[in-house]
Amino acid sequence: MNEINRKWYSGMAHTEDWWAVWLGLGMFGVGLLSIWGYDLVGWQLKTATWIEPGKWAVPSSKAYASLGWFGSFVTTYVVWTVLTSIGAYFMRLDVKKYIIGWTVLYVLAWTCWIIGNYAYIAAPVNQFKKFGITWGLSLGGDTGFIIALLVGLVIGNFFKPFAAFIKEACKPEWFIKTAIVYLGIKLGTMSVDSVTAKGFAIELALAGAAATFVAYLLFWPLIYALGRKVFRLPREWAAVFCSGISICGVSASIATAGAIRAKPIIPALVSTLVVVYAMIELVVLPGFFTAVAPDQPIVNGAAMGMTVKTDGADAAAGAILDEMMVANAASRGIMWQKDWILTAALMTKIWIDIFIGVWAFLLALLWVYKVERQPGQTTVPVSEVWFRFPKFVLGYLFCWFSVMAIASIWPEVIKDLKVGASSVQSPMRSMFFAMTFVSLGVLSDFSKLKGLGRMALLYGVSLVFIIAPIAYLVAWIFHNGMMPPLVGS
Repeated sequence: MNEINRKWYSGMAHTEDWWAVWLGLGMFGVGLLSIWGYDLVGWQLKTATWIEPGKWAVPSSKAYASLGWFGSFVTTYVVWTVLTSIGAYFMRLDVKKYIIGWTVLYVLAWTCWIIGNYAYIAAPVNQFKKFGITWGLSLGGDTGFIIALLVGLVIGNFFKPFAAFIKEACKPEWFIKTAIVYLGIKLGTMSVDSVTAKGFAIELALAGAAATFVAYLLFWPLIYALGRKVFRLPREWAAVFCSGISICGVSASIATAGAIRAKPIIPALVSTLVVVYAMIELVVLPGFFTAVAPDQPIVNGAAMGMTVKTDGADAAAGAILDEMMVANAASRGIMWQKDWILTAALMTKIWIDIFIGVWAFLLALLWVYKVERQPGQTTVPVSEVWFRFPKFVLGYLFCWFSVMAIASIWPEVIKDLKVGASSVQSPMRSMFFAMTFVSLGVLSDFSKLKGLGRMALLYGVSLVFIIAPIAYLVAWIFHNGMMPPLVGS
């Protein structure tokens, strides 16, 4: 709010939000060249369920099979190290420290992800014979994400000097926003697979918008009243806290603090609480939802998106929920398509992210004209909505609608389009998910909760008695009866 003479394009070269767009659209554009027969993204490494060492990963395209898993591993590392380092440079990070940290995160993420795809851990029951095994946990390949999170948590809480050493590269919000842009490609390809899937995607988007609008009209005033009247928080503390827990975590607390000109320490402390609680939700909620409501996959996904308060943790929790619920359904003979539950979680989260800009603007108006009104007080420009708007959402929507438009105008190129799209929307997206998990763990220092007892208690009370039940009720109202398309439908 204090910045002047900002242009509409301010921050395009220097923010995580915009660099998620550039990395997302860049690879999307390169992937589209497969329409003309040029597969320039098939070098990307992807994991596979394995029992024999060396068969744990392959290049995502058969055109690059000669690379083998190790050649693909190295190529993927080189390409992404260069691209993300360029982003790090423009975001004014220490590039040398970033590259070192990125290298460590890259190796850890892939190691954990590959372990999670070991057949005894990941293979579903109907594939036991294929791998020559007689038992297995059947947890799905995304178990590697949980392993990555646990490894990150151990580093962040027990090896703090090492965590500080690699911290420059731990950018979970950047990584997950890039992955969400790629999810737009996935949603586009799923939408063109059938008329049913296309209609379901649109229905999911509209239901997510309605649910988000209703839920957040309830969340903020209820938690604000609880914070002010019961826990006696000062006005600016209550406002920042409410945005952090009821809208979208770190981003919302920072945006609100800027809008009402709160002390910098307030969003910092609120952000700490948000990240720590998000880790707890990430571990607990997917299994809880799967056990309690195994036949409400889309309701569960939407509720997850409204409950977990950071993009990274929400996407991570949604991915785990998707894996667990799809595997659970398969064990009962129901073959749901993957990623629709994850999409439900992210769809509500994306609407929430959009809501941040509008809410920060409204709070700025309230504080300027009502709470702290002073003679000669400056006005709040409407352009603040644009500056607060989450730009990665534009990348997500652009990819989604571009794929649908291309498929609608030139249906004959759909098969070739999917050659490049498949390497981007799945292996690249999943890699950034894995990087997000490790980064989240490394940054989650539980010792920072010391001295935050009252706010930590308020967070827990609000989560258990306001956020979680309202989120699930609203998700059920708007998503009840919605089911992921079946495999082959």
